[in-house]
Amino acid sequence: MEMAKYIMQILKTQLMVVWSWGINKPVALENGLRFNVQGFKFRGVVEVVYNEGQDLFDVSFIKANKVVKSIDGVFFDMLVNVIDDYVEKTADYEKSVKAEYSLSIVK
Repeated sequence: MEMAKYIMQILKTQLMVVWSWGINKPVALENGLRFNVQGFKFRGVVEVVYNEGQDLFDVSFIKANKVVKSIDGVFFDMLVNVIDDYVEKTADYEKSVKAEYSLSIVK
């Protein structure tokens, strides 16, 4: 439970990015956190598990109860970016946002 809280604290450091994933239904795992996402690129489940031996995180992307992608050895300060690259960020992200929501990104 403590690790799930720690991972959530890491995610909250970039709250706007995390919200863009449509994150919901967070569940504490024995040594991690599991949650649903609805991004531009990936819709499914994300599991973040602390790898104590490496002192890093392993991230799995799950669809229909099958792991479709795993990224091991993620440093805590790269966790949000690694998840965002797989879930949300597209090569033409600004265009995708504008088309989806009739908005533009303010820089």
